[in-house]
Parts: sequence; structure tokens; C-alpha cells
Amino acid sequence: MKLSALLKDLEYEILQGETDREITGVAYDSRKVEPGFLFVALKGAVSDGHRFIPDVVSKGAAAVLLEDPADVDENVTVIRTDNTRRGLALVSAAWFGYPAKSLKTIGITGTKGKTTSTYMIRSILENAGHKTGLIGTIECITGKRHIKSENTTPESYLVQEYFREMADAGFDSVVMEVSSQAFKMDRVAGITFDYGIFTNIEPDHIGPNEHESFEEYLDCKKQLLKNCRVGIVNRDDERFEQIIEGAACALETYGFHSDSDFMAKDASLVSKPGYLGISYHAAGKIDLDVEIDIPGKFSIYNSLAAIAVCYHFGVEKDDICKALKMASVKGRVEMVKVSDEFTLMIDYAHNAMALESLLSTLREYNPHRLVCLFGCGGNRDRQRRFEMGEISGKLADLTVITSDNPRNEEPQAIIDDIKTGMEKTDGKYVEIIDRKDAIRYVIRNGEPGDIIILAGKGHEDYQIIKGKKYPMDERVLIQEILAEKPE
Repeated sequence: MKLSALLKDLEYEILQGETDREITGVAYDSRKVEPGFLFVALKGAVSDGHRFIPDVVSKGAAAVLLEDPADVDENVTVIRTDNTRRGLALVSAAWFGYPAKSLKTIGITGTKGKTTSTYMIRSILENAGHKTGLIGTIECITGKRHIKSENTTPESYLVQEYFREMADAGFDSVVMEVSSQAFKMDRVAGITFDYGIFTNIEPDHIGPNEHESFEEYLDCKKQLLKNCRVGIVNRDDERFEQIIEGAACALETYGFHSDSDFMAKDASLVSKPGYLGISYHAAGKIDLDVEIDIPGKFSIYNSLAAIAVCYHFGVEKDDICKALKMASVKGRVEMVKVSDEFTLMIDYAHNAMALESLLSTLREYNPHRLVCLFGCGGNRDRQRRFEMGEISGKLADLTVITSDNPRNEEPQAIIDDIKTGMEKTDGKYVEIIDRKDAIRYVIRNGEPGDIIILAGKGHEDYQIIKGKKYPMDERVLIQEILAEKPE
């Protein structure tokens, strides 16, 4: 492809060379550059791609897209643009032949609910006969590959590569999580989503290498409603008016609010041994009764968002209900059957806000005991440990403090921090450093009517100790424990 064709959507200046030359590939990682490539120099928190320009030139790069002027061999075309991250997104779309044009694109942003809503939407569309790709926190599904995710939203080049694979596999749609960092780092620049869902907003991801303030965090999230055709927003969010301010799309809403286009009514908890769920009636633009095998009010919001999107695809009511009943997400209030007498589930809640929401939700089911097993990550903000300890102490009947990803810290030091928060409450707790031993304890000591939550790991299938990643999937641990002979 000609370099001029790759650059056609960019504002740029030519510092040297010609754009009428053939490009054989695009790379933003200097290690992947081959002869004839265009190298895009990105500025990151850890390293600056401009440092590697001499290296890519020695590998035969034909052109370089940069922000800062650099001394480059005269045989290499040098293009300057104000923002190479945005440049990478636009160049990547051109390189892969604008695959988003072949797909109905659904983007989901918000503080909570992105992952579950994504899987619900895909479940409904697939059940109705659509071939739907997925990009999210847990995995990416392209038709060609299932890829474990490193980021909620991948780098823009990968987004376009995955879109291309989906289009080539005959997919007609894609649903993806779009993080605030994705907007801040221009990973979805140039994409106008057909449908954009805004689930909710609460202070999160504020700090070094993330967002300077809540205002910046919200502003990044709001970009979705400026870059989609139909925006679908949680009407019940207390910051609803702030969320929709400046929106450049047709707006629809969902929630319990009487003005909602897709409104939940007559919500009811569903509870039986080993099972928790919720049911409600969806009204407004649609009229159907819904039951979901995922407990909690937040499941109503997630499913309403999914219903609102799939309404635009003309999905039949029966298909919606059937698919929602089947929908499940690894590590998101994931029930694992271990007993007919009590309920055990796995969830990714790994900060104070998520843990409080989860435990408050489960408390509504009036369990005999609410048992919370969790730890906290090492080499992370200690304040999170104090807060999570205090929340579990207030909301759980029993807390089992254990190890998460200790990284380079001593597990006992992390547990001691959690206990500092616990001791502000009257909550009962035990400490068991080894996570498998802790899980064995809650299973063997489960009482009739208990709800037991294993929090923090969710979909993760590893544990990081002293800088090394070890396999550790809680589902596997549970099955190993159940297979053990009674002592």
C-alpha cells in the first residue's frame, strides 16, 4: 500500500522524502519492524518510541511517523503529526481496509458493568443468528482467534487487526469494552460506533499514569457519546445530566426511571439452594418478562442495556429472554456449584467500590451468613487494603483474609494492612495465607443458607509471587478440593 494512502486521514507534514512509496507493513513496536515498514513512534509512560528510530532505520524501515523532529537517514521518509497515537489509529484503519465499515459496532463504557453487558449482548445476538465478535477485559473473539486480553481495550493497531479478522470470518457485528484509557490514548480514534452504551460513572482510575481527576476521567468516558450514532445511557445514574452534556448522537435511556425508553418494573429476587438470580418486567419500547441467572440489581441494568441494543437489531423477544437466561461471564458473580445447601461464587471485585457493591447486593438475599474471602495485590496502593478490610468487616458476617497477587511484597504484610481496616469494625475474620487452603476452609465450613464469595481474582487464572506468574484458577482449586478424601 502506498504511504500516501495510509496517511490520507491524517493532518501531517513531510519533513523529508516522498509519500509515493510502497509500504509493506505498519509497526509501533520497534522489534517488529521489517524492511519496507512504516514505524509509528509512540510516547508512553515508560518509554518513548522516538528513541528507537535509529534501530528501525537499521532494520530497513521505509518511513517514520513521529511527533518530535529526529535525525533520520535521508533514504527514509519522515512524517510529522501532532499526535502519533491518533496517527497510529487512523493509519491502522487504512492499513486493514477500514474493517469497521463491514461491521455493526457496539462500544460500551462506564465504571462498572462493561464486561457483563458485553457478554449479554453477544449472547443475545449470537442466539438470534448474528456472528458477533468481542473485544474486552477477559478476551477477544475474532472468529480466527480467542486471545486473552492484556488491556480492556487493546492498542489501536490491534483493534483494527481484530476487526479485520472478524470481517474476514463473516462476522456482521462486534461488541467491545471501551475504557477511559482507550479514549485518552486514542485507541479508538476514527471509529464512529453504531451504538454506544454508557453504563454508569463513579470515581475510579484516578492517580499516577491514569487520570489526574474525576473530571478528566468523566470527560474521557463522554467521548463515546460524541463518537457514536445512537447513545444508550443509564437514566438512573446520579450524574446523568453530566454524562449526556455535549453528546453528538441520538440518545436513548434505560433504568427504573419513569422516563426511561427501556424501563425495569416489578423486580424480584430469585433464591434457592445453590442458586441466586433476579427477575423483572421490561417496559417502554419493549414488553417482556426477564429472568437472569446473575444476582443483583446491577444485573437488571446490564441486561436492560443489552436489550436496548438488541432491540435495534430486531431480535425477537423469545431470543432475548432465552439468551439472557444462558448468559454468564467468567469471574463476574460466577456461581460454582459445590453444595445443595449453600451458594458459592467467584467475582473480580478487587477494590473497595466493587466489593461494597457486591456485598450489598448479596446481603439483599438475606443469607444465613455472608462469607467474603479476599486478598489484595502487592505493590499497589495500601489505602485499598484498609478500605476493603473495613468494607468486608461491615458487610460480611465472616471475612477470610488470604493472598491475591502479592507480587514482590510479603503476603503477611498485605494481610496485616487488611486487618487494620477490619479492626475499625466488629466484623469476624480469620486469616489463611494460602489461597487454596482458604478456599478449602470456606467450603468445608459452609453452613446451610450461606452465600460465600471468592473475591478479587475473577477470571484471572494465575498468581504473581516474587515477580513470577504461577498457574492458579479458582475453579480448578475448587474441583481439586471437592475431589479430596475427607480427613
